[in-house]
Parts: sequence; structure tokens; C-alpha cells
Amino acid sequence: MLNYIHDIPTKLYFGEGQIRHLDEILRPFGTNVLLTYGGGSIKKIGLYDKVTDILNKGGYAVTELSGIEPNPRIESVEEGVRLCKENNIDVILAVGGGSTIDCSKAIATGVYYEGDDLWQMVASRHGVLKALPLVDILTLSATGSEYDGGGVITNLKTNEKLGNMYTYPSASICDPTYTYSVSKYQTAAGTADIMSHIFEGYFSRTEDSELSDSIAEGVLKTAIKYLPVALEQPDNYTARANLMAVSSVACSGIPEYGKQGTGWPCHAMEHELSAYYDITHGVGLAILTPRWMRLILKKDPSCAWRFVRFAKNVWGLEGDDDQALAQAAIEALERFFKEAGIPMNLTELKIDEEHFEEMAAHANSGGYLKDAFVPLTNEDIVEIYKACL
Repeated sequence: MLNYIHDIPTKLYFGEGQIRHLDEILRPFGTNVLLTYGGGSIKKIGLYDKVTDILNKGGYAVTELSGIEPNPRIESVEEGVRLCKENNIDVILAVGGGSTIDCSKAIATGVYYEGDDLWQMVASRHGVLKALPLVDILTLSATGSEYDGGGVITNLKTNEKLGNMYTYPSASICDPTYTYSVSKYQTAAGTADIMSHIFEGYFSRTEDSELSDSIAEGVLKTAIKYLPVALEQPDNYTARANLMAVSSVACSGIPEYGKQGTGWPCHAMEHELSAYYDITHGVGLAILTPRWMRLILKKDPSCAWRFVRFAKNVWGLEGDDDQALAQAAIEALERFFKEAGIPMNLTELKIDEEHFEEMAAHANSGGYLKDAFVPLTNEDIVEIYKACL
């Protein structure tokens, strides 16, 4: 088990009705608020009215930035920074899913960025930056952005989708009832994202971090148990609450305590798909993950021990043939995604192999994935993409 240092400065307000704390959360930061949100779903479920009512009664001056994209664009970051500077914003209130929160993190740090090109802030490697205070109200269980410092921003002009560290939310309001209206498609895609966050750290060479592995397996089993319930009963509080809870934990770093890093290969590959084709992140991950698993198992059969643990502790499978167990676990995962209604090949998404080689080169820039659970070459990545067609 490796050494680790961990700090999550975000205060979570979890459960139904926690929006009642919004005024007391915002008040210490000031009264000039930038309200950020996406395509308008918060208005359909009445959340926009609740939020603005609290803000109006509290005497807050509100500036709005709406229309933040599912794969948030650098242009939205630039517009948000402009609004913050022009309106002397004290605090950002992000209401939505991971895309809205990611974009708001970049805006919060962009206000203090000294350069003129905010894409350079996105593309440069750095840690947490100086930022405006950020508060969020979560409406989608998926990315875990409500409980981490990272964010992913897209530049369609350069076909780049890049993750980086920005700032942690000061507080996150996580009310599962706000996810009742999320479509089956997005619920399934969000759960695939949750599970992928676990897979990226779980499939590590570290064998003796039992706490991390047990937490990871618990998150996976929770997602597997409650996604079908949420799909059949969208307003089942227990199902929605459990999915929201594991969303926060999965990407928090907690399930990777003491583990050797892996480079998160499936995320690296999926970011290329989203950058070129603007697809739903969780769908891309669901398509890629089983193919990645099959390739690394074929490339290095000695890694089967990790798949055997996955098979036994997550899926409850049994057997003495490690390779057969490993394959059965991969098939179980693929079947789970398919039964949830997720498209399971790129052809369904009208994606062909035109850009695979340049996507692979960018995903593995500088040999980035040489330290993955099983090292990947550009040729390996192209093979995985082709297997997804």
C-alpha cells in the first residue's frame, strides 16, 4: 500500500430539502452571484424558480450564464469570466450536472488567470488555482464534479477535450429528488461514468490496498443494484440517493487510497471521442471499457488476477479457471450496460475509423499510458477503437 495525502475541502449537504441551506452557504461569500446552468432542465423541474426565489428574497444581485453545453466549451468559460469581471461577481452558483460544474470551476479560476488565452489555462498542467468561491446544486449523478477539484473543457476548434485541476466547490447541495426527471438514457450513461471512475483506479498493480479495493467494489455493487431500479422507477428515492452518493465517492480519490496510478486510460480514449464527435461521455466509456478490458487481458494474461477479484467480489461469479472467470466478468459488465439501454458500438453513433490514429496519438501523447495497469501503445489504442465499431 503506497503513501498518500488527501484533502477534500468541499462540504456536502446531502438529502431531500437541503436547498434550505443555500442562503447561509452563499451569504459569507458576498451578494453578487453568477448563476450558471445548462439547457433549461432546471426550469422544467421547478428548481430554477426555487433558486431564484431564495436569491431574490436574500437580496442577491444575480447575473445568469445559461446554455452550458454537455461537453462544456471553452467559449462558455470565456463568457463566464467576462460576466464575472464586468459584474464584480463574489460567488458562482452552478446548478446542474458535471458539465455545468466543470465549466464553473474553470470560470472561477479564469477570473484570476493572468494570461489572455484561457485555453492555455486549460491546456497547461497545474494544480488547484486561486478561484472565486463556487457552490453547486447537483442535478445528475455521474461525474463526481461536486466533490473533486477537476474539470473537463472542450475546444471543438482544435478537437481537444482536456481534464485539469481548477478548484473545489466550497459546498455542494446533493438532493436526489432533483434527479427524478433525468432520462433513462442519461441515468444509464451517468452510472457508466460512475463505474468508469472506479475501474480507472481499481485496475491497478497495487494488490495490498484492501480498503481501497473494498470501497471500489462497494461502489460498483451499489451502481449495479440501483441503476435498474432507477430506470424502472425514476422517482425511487433510495435508488436515486444511492446513485448520487456513489457518484461523489467514485471520483473523490477515496477509492484510490494507497494505489499505484494508472493514467485513467479509458477516460483518455473517450475524451478523444467526445472532442471529435461530441458524444455523451458515459456512453463512450461504456463502449470502450469492455474492449479495453479484453485487449489488456489478451496482451498480458498475468493481469487476470485483478479480473478474477472483480468477477468474484462484484459479480458473485465462481470458478477455478482464471481466464474464463475474467472473460465472464467482462461479459457481465457489457451485458449490464446493454440491458440499461446504452449503445454498445461506435457505429450506432455514426463514428467510423477516420480519425482513430490521430486520436490514439493524442490520447497517448508523450507515452502517457505507458504506466497504465497494462501499458498501451498507440497501436493498442487504435485496436481498441476498431473493436468498438
